[in-house]
Amino acid sequence: MEDHDRRRTLGVLLFPGFELLDVFGPLEAFGIRPARDHFEAVLVAERTGPVESAQGPKALAEAALDDSRRLDLILVPGGIGTRKAVNDSALCDWIGRRAAAAELVMSVCTGAAILARAGVLDGRRATTNKAAFEWVLGQGPRVEWVKEARWVVDGKFYTSSGVSAGIDMALTAIVKLTSRELAEQITVLMEYDWHRDASWDPFAKIHGLV
Repeated sequence: MEDHDRRRTLGVLLFPGFELLDVFGPLEAFGIRPARDHFEAVLVAERTGPVESAQGPKALAEAALDDSRRLDLILVPGGIGTRKAVNDSALCDWIGRRAAAAELVMSVCTGAAILARAGVLDGRRATTNKAAFEWVLGQGPRVEWVKEARWVVDGKFYTSSGVSAGIDMALTAIVKLTSRELAEQITVLMEYDWHRDASWDPFAKIHGLV
């Protein structure tokens, strides 16, 4: 079987106060047909059951951190809950273990702060939400933080700016893992205007980073 034809499992980490679109924007891209021929997703949290988002609605975690199933891809969202999550040793330990084995690791918004605290971004280029840039920078002093970027790719690590930027990053990852043709088909099905330029980042200027 060709590598691009292999069905991969995407593990999405949930924690109290996660940002809704950080999770469900990328999941729409990875989960819409025909992407489901290539990907299946599982929501993971410290324990199974409902996890409240920053906006209030809850998502159901199907797997706990001790679930042993193979996760080819990892997605870590941001949200106000990252302020507590960065100090959660169980979450950070899970990321450290899973990132080492994963084919590709992604973060949206301040989810990069959790990756940084887990140590998996040390020595790598990464970006994050520009409104929270200084706080995230403090979580990973050994990370080469990029102030102006919609998303950044460094090896198998894909990090994006705030909220909606995660969709653009997810589409870029889908190109890498499958084909540009599939990603283009997904944008049409989603009726989504895909920002294909990773350097497009007007929010860096708005927040005084450049």
